[in-house]
Amino acid sequence: MIFQRPPYMAPHTYRRWRRRQLRLLALIVILLVVVVGLVVRGVMLLPPANAGTAVGTTPTFFPTVIIRSPTATPSPPPPAPTIHAAAGLLMDLDDGRLLFKAHENDQLPMASTTKIMTALIALRRGKLDQPVTIGADAVAEGSGDNSRMGVSQGEVLSLEDMLYGLLLPSGDDAAVAIADAIGGSVPDFVAMMNAEAKIMGLTHTHYVNPDGLDADGHYTSASDLLKLTRRALALPEFALIVNTFEHKIPATAQHNKHDLFTTNALIDNYPGADGIKTGTTPAAAYCLVFSATHTSGQLVGVLLGDASDNGRYVDAQALLDWGFQVIASS
Repeated sequence: MIFQRPPYMAPHTYRRWRRRQLRLLALIVILLVVVVGLVVRGVMLLPPANAGTAVGTTPTFFPTVIIRSPTATPSPPPPAPTIHAAAGLLMDLDDGRLLFKAHENDQLPMASTTKIMTALIALRRGKLDQPVTIGADAVAEGSGDNSRMGVSQGEVLSLEDMLYGLLLPSGDDAAVAIADAIGGSVPDFVAMMNAEAKIMGLTHTHYVNPDGLDADGHYTSASDLLKLTRRALALPEFALIVNTFEHKIPATAQHNKHDLFTTNALIDNYPGADGIKTGTTPAAAYCLVFSATHTSGQLVGVLLGDASDNGRYVDAQALLDWGFQVIASS
């Protein structure tokens, strides 16, 4: 033991040994006091086991700080743009919500946007691979200043290729050739167009020809044209064609080579543009049925009677830019 006296120790030696033991004992006591003090202080610094959970108590040490970001308040969309067309509409195609309308029920000439109905009937009544023979009446319709696909009498092309010729370069010759092939004659095909318009409830629409050249009694409204376009876009073949910039038809023994380009400048110049159809005549001025798709959705619009070729695209772009802001904020 540490305090046990060694045997056979002289008295003076014992006294020295005894002093060393006392000093050692004092040192041990001091160390024990220091250790105990540190332990007690550490226990006091620890938070209670139920800190932050007991009703009416809050933790004294090590508080948890929660930083909350402010709730974002959606900013309202800018006011609708002013258009220069005689009539216009813009729709969110995903939910059918009308975002913009101006004189939407006015009866107006619609030029080659007529060909949307021509294509709809051809796709419903015909087959894409059926042959279409080009007659003299089709060639005559595509002469002069009229828009044309550029077919020649006696050529035989598929209905699919003729639809590209109808909707991309807006061929009046293609419209008459399709009418002959599907309806048997142009008057019979026009009767089919008007019957379809009645079935669809297009109460402000009447057709006189399949291509949209100016004629008394040939008219529609922006609202009717939008209804027609929604029906046509439901057909995958139509949606594919109107979203095409160029379509090449190689020459065969039955027909010449044809390289077709769209007249719709939006297709190559507006991000997400995917259709649909231009129209221009002296009476109708500049018309455009247009569509564009972004991550927020698809917008479809109609412009009738715009003042210039560039003006219809300025109006369309303004409506699209504004419309995508509206649906993104709603």
